[in-house]
Amino acid sequence: MAEKQSYFRTIRKISEAFGTTKDMDVLFQLIVDSALDTMKVKAVCLFLVDEGQENYPVVAQKGLSQQYLHAGYGHADNIAPTLMKDGFIYYHDATTDPRLKNRDKKKAEGIGSILVVPAKVKGELIGVLAMYTSKIREFDKEEIEFLRVLAEQGGLAIENARLVEKLRSNTRLFLNLAANIAASLDIRAILQTLTEEVAKSLGVKAASIRLLNDEKTVLQLVASYGLSDKYLKKGPISAEKSIAEALNGKPVVIDDAYTDKGVQYKQEKREEGIVSILCVPIKAKEDVIGVLRLYSSKKKVFSEDEVELVTALAYQGGLAIQNASLYLMLQDDLRDMKESSWTYKCWF
Repeated sequence: MAEKQSYFRTIRKISEAFGTTKDMDVLFQLIVDSALDTMKVKAVCLFLVDEGQENYPVVAQKGLSQQYLHAGYGHADNIAPTLMKDGFIYYHDATTDPRLKNRDKKKAEGIGSILVVPAKVKGELIGVLAMYTSKIREFDKEEIEFLRVLAEQGGLAIENARLVEKLRSNTRLFLNLAANIAASLDIRAILQTLTEEVAKSLGVKAASIRLLNDEKTVLQLVASYGLSDKYLKKGPISAEKSIAEALNGKPVVIDDAYTDKGVQYKQEKREEGIVSILCVPIKAKEDVIGVLRLYSSKKKVFSEDEVELVTALAYQGGLAIQNASLYLMLQDDLRDMKESSWTYKCWF
């Protein structure tokens, strides 16, 4: 009964911290410290998935030496299916279990048993919470469930941090673009900034903006970020063959650029390392005048929020083009007025 009360107090303390602490690093450390103090173990470590790398970087830990941490937490891909299926992985003897790497380092660190549970967000594995004992130890169902709840708290903290950073990033993105539009009529500079900022914000490989030529048959490149010169010079982009739905005013998501029928230059995309594509229309008033494309180096599912964000940014790009066009028209009108005025003066 005393253990259950201790578990409850720990979970309540962490839940209360969510409402008062904005620093996610503080919350991560609180989760680790709470698990260590409540479970009376040697060490606890929270790892966060770093996409594209084999190892999970440490976001909070207590009880492990820096020398041991430097070895990293490998075999993430190997343990993920088991974690998602069973909800935990238990290593009875960390110094002899063949599933583990660096067993000699674990022996030198004085580690007996290890219990690992997943930190998930919306069913996706985003990290792991690992608990280390100094002696061989068995864990009962309540202990495992308690650690799983703490890991879920870590997942919530990570998700909250992502949402806050995403909101801040999107806000900065719109403010920077709006400031550029207000301060400059250099369309190429504005669109170049747009491609770079949106690619970095969404963490994709590259971005490009192409506008329709006067005949509306070819999409001409006006700005790009993250693409090689070789790829950019691959050849003309046909308006009819190149993801035509986007030119009808609707965003298009290509999961696999190598197999999709609406994609041109498949081999060139393979060589460039392009897998998934998001293509949204750029409009001036109600007319589609071009497309903004994002390129991912791995298979990516673009969320509805991401599609809406990129579509809104493309709209801002169209607005910048429209404003510059109106300005140029006004300049031409003023020039015509001055020439007409000079003509009138010559009459007298």
